Amino acid sequence: MNNALRNTQLIKMKAKEIGFFDVGFSKAGFLETEAPKLDHWLSKNMHGQMAYMQNHFDKRLDPRLLVDGAKSVVSLLFNYYSPLKQTDDTAPKISKYAYGNDYHDVVKRKLHELLNWISENIGEINGRAFVDSAPILERAWAVKSGLGWIGKNGNLINKGSGSYYFLCELILDIELIPDNLIATNHCGTCTACIDACPTQAIVSPTVVDGSKCISYFTIELKDALPMEARGKLDNWMFGCDVCQDVCPWNRFAKPNTEPAFTPSKELLNFTKQDWMEITEDVFKTVFKKSPVNRTKYNGLKRNIDFITN
Repeated sequence: MNNALRNTQLIKMKAKEIGFFDVGFSKAGFLETEAPKLDHWLSKNMHGQMAYMQNHFDKRLDPRLLVDGAKSVVSLLFNYYSPLKQTDDTAPKISKYAYGNDYHDVVKRKLHELLNWISENIGEINGRAFVDSAPILERAWAVKSGLGWIGKNGNLINKGSGSYYFLCELILDIELIPDNLIATNHCGTCTACIDACPTQAIVSPTVVDGSKCISYFTIELKDALPMEARGKLDNWMFGCDVCQDVCPWNRFAKPNTEPAFTPSKELLNFTKQDWMEITEDVFKTVFKKSPVNRTKYNGLKRNIDFITN
């Protein structure tokens, strides 16, 4: 067995042992087919006020500009699906991905554990770990690695387990065996996600106008929420799961097994009135390690007031 094949198998085995749901491998290079798509998306201002999306255009398309001597991209999926729901159906809603501790911290620790293991067991390497925090087109690399296809809602969908995953990567300067297995698109004629989107943010199959997305309004947008969004946020105060909740493939989603993603009882049991009356001290307690901290208290209160008044 050659070293590249052996190393590929060892990394896959260790990644799953650490807790990643699946892992795939690609040869690092320029994403030629993605370049015009990204340019068009930006030119149509579909990134709204997410100015950072305009930065580092070349790096987004070529991981060799992120890691000197990069030869391989290791794409990984980390499951965050939870079957638990907020008990008050009338309460403002929070996306499943924010039920527990901040995924940036949780998944990054596991990536670094894998990176350190590679250095100790395969040899000295130059590599970096990424979790939604650098200019890299994560979904494109996941598709190239055979982990799924891009659904009409713009999310990566895995045939066996749906789309409730955090995508992350290791970019390494060692040769690994690419999967070279592009998953077949299994969306067919289904338009469930397009039909269900409360703000009609899915403007065409696989293309999401970020500036119309509820997640953008409730997390990314720092200004006052636009009046034209009144009555269209479907009671979401942080993020939105609609296009995933209606996706038929998510009937195969499996509950995550990560203790850090277990939601607090307060979060699940708060009533609509509790959310409307939330204080900054309560916010700091409930969301101490949560990605909801990104909005800060004033941002979440802005969202709650907008959808309840």
